[in-house]
Amino acid sequence: MKTLLSFVAIICISVSINAQEFKFEKEVIDYGKVALGSEGKRVFEFTNVGDEPLIIKDIRSTCGCTVPKKPEQPIMPGAKGEIEVSYDTKRPGGFSKAITIISNAKSQRKVLKIKGFIAKNVTPTKDKSSVTAGSI
Repeated sequence: MKTLLSFVAIICISVSINAQEFKFEKEVIDYGKVALGSEGKRVFEFTNVGDEPLIIKDIRSTCGCTVPKKPEQPIMPGAKGEIEVSYDTKRPGGFSKAITIISNAKSQRKVLKIKGFIAKNVTPTKDKSSVTAGSI
């Protein structure tokens, strides 16, 4: 009986050690208060902390106003990846949306969230990263 339990324990440990796994920088992106019609693209950054390639099979959102884009290539162990999400900012009011990732990770389903408020009377601000060298 001890031998059987030891064998089962070793199998469980080896399966968990050899699994692929996400480690996200953030699992929720808060857009905050943004202007109607402003840039709705955001990026979830993650690292494959497992020891096998991580393959994202599918990404689904809760509605058509949220469009996620998955990496097409496997993410190698230790490598970083990105999941781009675009939200339609032409819809005023608050929003909270879920994005479900289906992959070969230890947890096959992972849920990320975006939230924020689209205001009619807020002027859009330029992101600092969009300033070009010639305009400084």
